[in-house]
Formats: sequence, C-alpha cells, structure tokens
Amino acid sequence: MLETLPLSLDTLISLGLYGGLAIAYLLVIPAAILFYLKAKWHKVGSVERFVLYGLMFVFFPGMLLMSPFLNFRPQPRSLNS
Repeated sequence: MLETLPLSLDTLISLGLYGGLAIAYLLVIPAAILFYLKAKWHKVGSVERFVLYGLMFVFFPGMLLMSPFLNFRPQPRSLNS
C-alpha cells in the first residue's frame, strides 16, 4: 500500500508527527489544563496558580478552540420560597 503512494515513508512519518503534535497542542493539553483548573479552582496556591496561568498563556490557541465547547459556569440554583 505504501509503495503506490507518491510520498516517501519519511514524509509520512513527518506528517504524522506534526499532526500528533498539533492535536496535542490544540486539543489535549488545553483540555487537561481546563479540567485541572475546574477541579482545583478554590484550593490552588499562589505559585501553582501562577504556573497554570503561564500554561494557559502558552496554550492560548488551544484554549480558544476549546472554550466554546466547555461550560464551567455554576449550575442555576432552585429558589424555593
């Protein structure tokens, strides 16, 4: 199957690695950071918060891609009066 493709094996490996790195940079790591922030929001120390916000800055393009699909707002309360 690979013999009939006009691309060499090295090119296919390079494309696969670049694709994997792009998926990790844009989807996997930002999602992990967002879920970690959601779980630890009220228990994080100042140094850890500084590191997390630095990671948010580094992975900002992925945060922009993930933010429309993740909703971490509090659930509405029921008002019984």
